[in-house]
This record gives sequence, C-alpha cells and structure tokens, in this order.
Amino acid sequence: MVDLDWKSLRKMATPEVSARSPKLQSSDDKSHLPTPFSPRVQDVSATAAYEHYLRLPDLTKLLSAKAFPAWEKESIIKPALQALEITFRFISLSLSDPRPYSNQSEWKRKLEFLAMHQLELIASICEDEKAGGSAPIAKLGSPSGVLTRDWSSQEVWQVSGASPVVSRTSEASLLPRLASWEKSEDIASKILLNIECQMHRCPFTLGLGEPNLAGKPNLEYDLVVRPSDLHSLKKPSSPSSVRNIENDTLFTIHQILESWLFAARELLKRIGVRLDGKEWERAASDCWILDGIWKLLSEVEQLHVLMDPNDFLRLKSQLAIQARPGSEALCFRSAALLDLTRSSKDLKRRVPWILGVEVDPKGGPRVQDAAMLLFHSQSRAPRGKDAVARLHLLQAFQAIEGAMKSFFFAYRHLMVTVMGSLEASGNVAEPSDTLAHMFLEPPYFPSLDSAKTFLGEFWWRQRGASPRSTLFDL
Repeated sequence: MVDLDWKSLRKMATPEVSARSPKLQSSDDKSHLPTPFSPRVQDVSATAAYEHYLRLPDLTKLLSAKAFPAWEKESIIKPALQALEITFRFISLSLSDPRPYSNQSEWKRKLEFLAMHQLELIASICEDEKAGGSAPIAKLGSPSGVLTRDWSSQEVWQVSGASPVVSRTSEASLLPRLASWEKSEDIASKILLNIECQMHRCPFTLGLGEPNLAGKPNLEYDLVVRPSDLHSLKKPSSPSSVRNIENDTLFTIHQILESWLFAARELLKRIGVRLDGKEWERAASDCWILDGIWKLLSEVEQLHVLMDPNDFLRLKSQLAIQARPGSEALCFRSAALLDLTRSSKDLKRRVPWILGVEVDPKGGPRVQDAAMLLFHSQSRAPRGKDAVARLHLLQAFQAIEGAMKSFFFAYRHLMVTVMGSLEASGNVAEPSDTLAHMFLEPPYFPSLDSAKTFLGEFWWRQRGASPRSTLFDL
C-alpha cells in the first residue's frame, strides 16, 4: 500500500519528471560504470620524493608486520596505536621547541584533543574484540602479589576485599615518561585518564600506566607497537643542510596521517568481507569508524595552521615543495590517500546489493523504491532487525561521503591559509583542480537522496499540508 502511495505521489509531486527520468538514475545504480572522477597519482617522481622524505617504506614495514598471525584485528589496531605513539613523540617535540614565538599552549591543546580522538577510535575498534580472544595480552591477576624480575615498571595494588593485582606499564612508550616530565605532566595525566574511560567497554586495556581500576588484562603494548623501532624513524630523510624545526613538525604530522591511512584501508577490507557475509550491523559499525577516521585526518591536517609561517615557507623552499600543473594539491602525493578515497567512493556500488534489488537496465527507479520501503518504518517493521541494520549501514555510507568531501574542502582552505591563495588555487578553470572536483562532485548516493525526498513528500501529504509550507505558515 505504501509503495502504491509513493508511486502516485511521484506523479503528483513531479509531473514534469518521468518515473524513468535519467534525473532519478543514480550512479550507485550503475555499478558497472566507472566513477565520474577518480583521482590518480599525476606525478610519480613527486610521490616518490614524498615517500622518501617520510621514510614511508620503513614505516610501512612496521605498520604491516604480522607479529601475531592469530590476531585478526592486528592490521587495524596496530597502525592506529602506532599513530598514537607518534602523537606522544609529537607532544614531546612541541613542548621542547626553544623558539620563543612558538604557540606552545595551543599546540598542547590541539595535540591533547588529537590524542583523545585517536583513543576514541582505537577503543571503538577494540570493543568487539572477544574476551579471551587472540589479542596478545598479559594477565595481571597475581594471587600472592609478587613482582617478576623482568618488568621494572610493575606495581602491586589491592582493593579491599579483592585479590592483589599486578599493574604493568609499558617500558618503551613515551607516555609514561611524559607523565614524569613537568612540562607534559598535565597532558599525560589527562590522556591516561582518558585511556581508562575509553577502554571501559573493551576486554583489555593498553598498559600505558592508566589506573586500570577494573583489573583488566593489559595489551602487550611494547610487542605490538614496537615503540623503539617506531621512534628510530623520527628524523626525515632530508638534506643535512635543512636546519629548520618545522621540518620535524611537518614530518611527524604526515607520519601520523600515513599510519591512520594504513589502518583505514585495512578497515575497508574488513568492511568488504562483512558486506559479502551480509553482516550488516557489524559492517555499519565499521563504516561509522571509517567516518571517524576521515574526520580525524582533517584534524591532523589542520595542525599545519599552527606552524610558524616564515619557518614553514622557508622549509618549503628548502625542500623544493612546489605545486605542479595537474597535481596542485600536495595531499594527492600520498598514494594511500588516493587509494582510500577511491575505495570509500566505491562503497556506492554496494547499495543495490544491500537493498536486495538489481539495477533496472531500463533506468527505472527500482533502487530508489527499495530505499523508500526501507526508510519507511511501517514497511521496515515486518523485516525486523535485518532491515534496521541495513538502514544503519546506508546511513553510515552517506556519513562517510560527507566526511570525505569535508576533508578535501577543508584541505583546500588549509592550503590557502598555510601557503597563500595563489599556490593553493592555481587555475580553477582547468580540469587539474582535483580538490574542487572532489568536494563539488554530485552526491554519491542519489537514489538514497531522492528516496528521502519522496518520503518527506509522502509525510507532508499524509499530514494534509502543502510541502512548501513551513511551521510558521501553519
């Protein structure tokens, strides 16, 4: 009945538009067609220079190393934790800056917020880890409360009426050292308390010195993250003649960025597996995490704004960073970012599969009608939890689109702020303005958009009001 109402509504609401109008044809309905715009590496030499500068081959080896084959989530959790560890190094770097004009107070606030956001995402990834699963953890229960000789950073504490617990702290991470340094004691204590809060729903905690009031098992942080190996890559591969403090800042920002890009790409692989298995709710959960990662990437890039303009522009000339025709956006020198962008856009090809329909070869609104039925609560009810899970998944898809376009929109403004409008804009009339293409593209899910439009129209007419009237007109 609802379907019939919608069909008649389409005719009444848009008499000038045919039900088979190509305007209702969505790009997500044509899974066999290529995407309208797909950014690709334009300058191979510039990409190679970018990777060499960041020591990306060595970093990638650490990110991709499989030390625990039985741990399925290692490829996602480990690079996220490594990005967090690099953030601890960034805090130390910013607070050690000897320049009197460095905005240390704002750096401290921004890096604290960045660490908190990363912990939120890490906890979200860890939440569905099964208790007693394959994650490498160290059990802390000790019936006699005896310390072992191997770990000098262990301590014993006991809550009244409970068994003694041996709490162990990472030996190699920088966070415990930041907690003992006067300049960083406040930010480190906040991070430690945030770890305690964020990991509350997880079967283990990180073992970085957080209170661990629940006495949870500790992740073998030093074995997983390998902080010593990670911090051995703390200096960029730049000429020795480049003596500029912002060189370390730029390098560290992009190492954090690349670590999260690696985690995001691995997460997308898991999303694909869960979609193939019709695990809609778990896939939706992963998609919301991916949405959060895109927002985090924007926050990481925004750290460039705090760099001193004179020192950064001098560094830019020293490193010969110059926008070139066809690839004026420096972010497109990251092959990982381009791959993540393409894979995120390709989620739209899954929409017909999720809705359980095939694309109409004649261009009919089959996908749109299926979406309207799913969105309508009365039509969704008979199909129960499965329909609700698919609805959540489609909502997450559209959230990813918004977060991704926001990233490129913000990046374009960032380039103007940091390097000036001429460097950032180039010739916007040329097709090489890839950033403008990214955030000005039509919606990736037009069938979902039009389904919501008609559903909104349906409810207006059910109420007996004109679709154009407002609350103040009634």
